[in-house]
Amino acid sequence: MSKIILIPLVAVILLLIDLYVFQAVKIAVQNFAPVGKNIVFGLYWGFTVITIVGFFLYHFTNPDLFSRISRQFMLVLVFMNYLSKSVAMIILVLGDLFRFGEWAFYQIKDQFSNSPVSNEGKKITRSEFIAKSALVAGGLPLAAMSFGIISGAHDYRIRRKSIVIPNLPKAWHGVKVAQISDIHSGSFWNKVAVEGGVDMLMAEKPDMVFFTGDLVNNEAKEVEKYIPIFSKVKADLGVFSTLGNHDYGDYKNWSSEKAKAQNLADVKEAHKIMGWDLLLDENRILEVDKEPLAILGVENWGAGRFAKYGEISKAYAGTADLPAKILLSHDPSHWDAQIRKDYPDIDLMLAGHTHGFQFGVEVPGFKWSPAQYAYKQWAGLYEEGNQKLYVNRGYGYLGYPGRIGIPPEITILELKQS
Repeated sequence: MSKIILIPLVAVILLLIDLYVFQAVKIAVQNFAPVGKNIVFGLYWGFTVITIVGFFLYHFTNPDLFSRISRQFMLVLVFMNYLSKSVAMIILVLGDLFRFGEWAFYQIKDQFSNSPVSNEGKKITRSEFIAKSALVAGGLPLAAMSFGIISGAHDYRIRRKSIVIPNLPKAWHGVKVAQISDIHSGSFWNKVAVEGGVDMLMAEKPDMVFFTGDLVNNEAKEVEKYIPIFSKVKADLGVFSTLGNHDYGDYKNWSSEKAKAQNLADVKEAHKIMGWDLLLDENRILEVDKEPLAILGVENWGAGRFAKYGEISKAYAGTADLPAKILLSHDPSHWDAQIRKDYPDIDLMLAGHTHGFQFGVEVPGFKWSPAQYAYKQWAGLYEEGNQKLYVNRGYGYLGYPGRIGIPPEITILELKQS
């Protein structure tokens, strides 16, 4: 089916949802003064018109006409509007089915009895109760997603952990390591807030900083205006980075393989310009008081459906005799698939990738997110024997430009001997 037919058809379906939910709106405000009703109706249909117009603009205008962020918000607005109305619609449909069943029951009962059914004592009709319940239920996701954009997107949190490495050289005891991941610079919409997060990171005065991939969504040009901000990330022992699945440009239709290859080269160059040491299946041997520790960095590799570029054997080469090793690998599924199985002397792996799905609940003693159904290790510290994995929840966001319950993370790890 062609786009010219499909998009208007989808728009008609969306409008039918609007009309169905609007019946509940009318019932809910039936006791309002006329001016109040008009305000509510205007807000309802105004929001709908903006959403539908944005839907058409996204699909039928030149992508260069609007900024990448504007186009992103067009889609997010559609999603937020109709997810909320779909939740309301489910309750309304269930209510209508119940009321139809009730009506059918009394129709049958009336065939055998002439006694009228009394409604005395009801302060609110069932239809009004259902309408208000549906609108409240539908309003909750809309409110949560709006709050997640306005407040959650850049609500950077410092998460601190002590990492015990039994064979850590004595000189490395107490070294402070910072980790950030999944910057996704193409999604940012608040440059000031992004810089504020970097300032928070640098206020911690880390000895080393690690970035575990996904600098961009697709294109190197996304990070250009943020290079001065992330160039502020410095550390005495160095800033080390690796690539994530989005950095390779695999999710964009390129004019040629040459253009795609040039984009990847530009992404790598951005790391260099910022002063970050990009590890592409490589390692660096650092020394503190002449005691060595190996930093390994592997290109993207995971057990799932994402492209596998990395070769851990290359990153590991020459480090077998070193007492302690830290690996940077974007996808946490790499830990179970290769690292724990084949490289038991890699003490600590740092990853990102999951974002904690940018949605979930984390309170003392309880942690939940849809991410856990896709990834065994999805946020925080995991341990198996003497090996450890830390999964950063991400600095940025992708798709939905916000976070609900899973705030962006700056990780501070203190290395300790056992």
